[in-house]
Amino acid sequence: MFDIRIICDAADTDRVVAALDSAFNAGTVTVHPTRNGERHRLYLRADHKPTPARDVTDWPHAVQAYATAPEHDSELAWLEATESRGREWWLRRAALWDRMAHGLVPGHTVSTTDAFDLACRLMAIDGAGLGCNPRAYVRQQYALWAAKNR
Repeated sequence: MFDIRIICDAADTDRVVAALDSAFNAGTVTVHPTRNGERHRLYLRADHKPTPARDVTDWPHAVQAYATAPEHDSELAWLEATESRGREWWLRRAALWDRMAHGLVPGHTVSTTDAFDLACRLMAIDGAGLGCNPRAYVRQQYALWAAKNR
C-alpha cells in the first residue's frame, strides 16, 4: 500500500482519476484545489493490481524462447551498430538483457531490475497492458519474432 499525491489541471481531474483506477487498486480520491484555485491536488491510497493468471503455454521459458538466439557478442555488436531504435532493436536488447539476468550468458550479467525495465519499455512501445510479467512478454515476443525471421 502506498500514498499518491498528484497536482493536475482541473480539466484533467476526471481523466487522471480514471487512469489511476485502471492502473492501481485505488481507494477514494480526495480532491482539493491548489492555493491559486487553478489546479487540483489529488490524494489517494493505492496498491498494485494483482497480475492475472495466464496459461503457461502462452509464455515460453527463457531457455525455450532463446534457443536459437545468436551469441551475445554478435547480438551486442548488432545493437551497437544499429542506429535505428525501432521495435526490433528494443526487442533484441530486452531479450539479451533478459538472457543475461536469467544467467544464460556465461560471464555476463545484468540486474533483474534492468531486464524488467527494458521489458516494460518494450511493452510500452507495443502498447501492451501490464497484465502480465514483462519479462515473460519479452520471451513470448522474441520467440514469435525468431520464428518469423529464421
